[in-house]
Parts: sequence; C-alpha cells; structure tokens
Amino acid sequence: MSCIIIVGGFFGDEGKGKIVAHVAHEDKPSIISRGGVGPNAGHTVQVGEKEYGIRMIPSGFVYPKARLMIGSGVLVDPNVLKKEIEMLDVDDRVFIDKRCSIIEEEHIKQDKGNEHLSKTIGSTGTGCGPANVARVNRVAKQAKDIPELQKYLIDASYEINSALDRGENVLLEGTQGFGISLYFGTYPFVTSKDTSASQIAADNGVGPTRIDDVIVVFKAYPTRVGAGPFGTEMSKEESMRLGIQEFGTVTHRERRIGCWDGAMARYSAMVNGCTIAAITGIDHIDPECYGATEYSQLTEKALEFIKQAEKDIGAPVKLISTGPEMNQIIDIR
Repeated sequence: MSCIIIVGGFFGDEGKGKIVAHVAHEDKPSIISRGGVGPNAGHTVQVGEKEYGIRMIPSGFVYPKARLMIGSGVLVDPNVLKKEIEMLDVDDRVFIDKRCSIIEEEHIKQDKGNEHLSKTIGSTGTGCGPANVARVNRVAKQAKDIPELQKYLIDASYEINSALDRGENVLLEGTQGFGISLYFGTYPFVTSKDTSASQIAADNGVGPTRIDDVIVVFKAYPTRVGAGPFGTEMSKEESMRLGIQEFGTVTHRERRIGCWDGAMARYSAMVNGCTIAAITGIDHIDPECYGATEYSQLTEKALEFIKQAEKDIGAPVKLISTGPEMNQIIDIR
C-alpha cells in the first residue's frame, strides 16, 4: 500500500502530467484522484503520436486499470468534463465526489468581465475564482444537484481510504504550481486556493498520516503564464537561443521562461514536504540527454545540474524527464 501526492514546485507547467502518467504505469494504482482548483489548469500528456490537453480528468487516465476520481475540493465544469470523458473514452471509470462545487456560466462571465482578474492578475477566464467565491458564500451548486452528473457521483474520500485499507496503491494528483498558491505564492498574482501537497490531500479527504511520498516536480527552466513576479525570468532572445518556446495548455498564451531558481525550489520543497524530486526538461540543459532512459546515459553537464538541484531542494532527484513522450524518462526510485 502506498499513497503518493504529485505537485508542481514552481509556477505550474512543470510537466506534472507526464510524471503522473509514468508513475501510474509503474506503480499501478487502483485509484488516481485529483485535487486542485478546477479546469483553469491544463495538463499535457503525450503518448506516442497522440497529445492530450486535459483540464478535468486526472492525467493518469493513460493507465487503463485505475478508477479516475475528482476530489470534493475541486470545482467541476460539467461541459468541460463531458467533452473530456468523450474524448478520452473513460465514461465507465470516471467518478466525481458528490460535494464538488459547480462552475456555472455566470461564473465564467464574471471571471472574464472582471478587469482586475482578467487584465491585472491574468486569470484564465474559466470561472474558477467566482465559483470559489460562491462556494465560500455557501450558495454554490454541488455535483449532487446536477442531473447529468448523477451517474458519476461517489464519496471520493471513502473510496480512497477504503482502497488504502485494502492495501492498494493510490495516486493523488495536484494541479498548477506552488508559486501561484493563494497562501504561499506571489500574491495577488495567484490562483483562488492553495496548491500545496497538504491541500491536495485535503481536497481528497485523505489525512496526513496516510501519505507515504510527496513527489514535487521542478522544471530545469521554470516557466510562468500571465502576470506576476518571476525573479529568474530571461529575455525572449535568450530563451529562443536556447530553443525554448512554450504555450499554456488552457490559455495558449506564450509562457515566460526563466533560469533555475534554487531558493524557490528549496522553499517549495519545504512547504510541500518533498520526499522525492522530479526534474523535467533536462534535455534543455544538455540536448545530448534527449530521450535517455538510463541514469548512465546522462552527460556530465546534466549530472552537475542534478547535483546542484538536489542540494537546493534537499531531497533526492529520482525522476528525470528527458523528452515529452511518456517513455522518455529515467526512474531511479
């Protein structure tokens, strides 16, 4: 039995979807359940020639034997959920906690129409902030109130804890990144709730004593979408020289690129309780590492980077992504 949480250590877009997909195939969990805010966070999973951009369904959907759940702390947009269920053909294994709050059309209109959120903060416009306000004001609809969601309803906390009692593996999947946590991030340029590992456990109704490992995903070159402080941001010319250009999964806005931030990595690892670090984009540190699947294939330049990252993070780097595809990874757990 093990319960693992996977979260992002920087500003989101760290490659959590890829790490989740890999760990799911390796650890074979019976349940993969997501926490986080809602459909404002996108995750990209590439399997062979196919690339999936998803916002509601857990990234671990690529492991076919797991039940896929959405914890009670997550906001659900029924329209986005329905599209993803059809696109991924997972109708028979998706379950939603009956207490999830619902994003309604009025929330999306409020989000897009609020100048402070849309222009100053750089909101994704998916209605999450206003929906969380409705939740706090105790006027939000819940999943159990929506007829078209009835077949998916479940008590996710009970199901997860029961699975752990039976000795099964469970994977809890976070969204976004530590740097935009409502509590610990670069306020006010943050999302509408906490994004740390503790929150992901709480979103799924799992007590802290049941968590075995926290995998924090860090990008070799951190990125950030939208406004807000970014201490190690590099110029567009520099990022293009390095061959790094990325776009957000949800907004398709161009991501800002930065250098490794050891101080932020250390603080993020501390608050998240990191036990295992994952590094993505090592092939940007040295292109010769692209596609490597064995630790022995890493170059001296890459190994020096990992050594420094481990010092900064204070936890061992045991997962190293060497390219976008699911099998382009080194796992030394």
